[in-house]
Amino acid sequence: MSIKALSDALPDYAKDIRLNVSSLLGDQTLGDQRKYGLLLTCAHGSGYKPLVVAAEQEAEGKLSPEAANAARAAAAVMAMNNVYYRFVHLASNKEYGQLPAKLRMNVIGNPGIEKVDFELFSLAVSAMNGCGMCIDSHEKVLRTHGVQAEVIQTAARIASVMKAVATIHATLDA
Repeated sequence: MSIKALSDALPDYAKDIRLNVSSLLGDQTLGDQRKYGLLLTCAHGSGYKPLVVAAEQEAEGKLSPEAANAARAAAAVMAMNNVYYRFVHLASNKEYGQLPAKLRMNVIGNPGIEKVDFELFSLAVSAMNGCGMCIDSHEKVLRTHGVQAEVIQTAARIASVMKAVATIHATLDA
């Protein structure tokens, strides 16, 4: 099943989500690597298997194997980092921010694709997971590399719509 088919199967109360999926799938401003990389990253970040399967099918032939792997890796490492750094950020005791994380996250330094694209993927999953500290960190790197606010906003829009598709379908499956 494609992302469009998953979207078309949404109930009438989620018509806005269907329209947003259609709009994002037709968007040509990001280029295929970023668009399909973000769709794949956010699907994996959602943790909803039918959406992951749909995104994997959607991205096939549109992403290099390296870009697809980097998208999956961004979702994986952010699943860990967003929890840890959200804890550091929200804890009243600021001592935790001074301690080394002691978490392996080598893929961030060597993602196998351009760092900017990996940072964009990581920012999108961080937005889905609500980690303000990670959002700020990735946004700062992206802006330093000249990425425009509209591109960053589009990544957040993709994250929000993919999360909505996963959430709505998960409630229908229950």
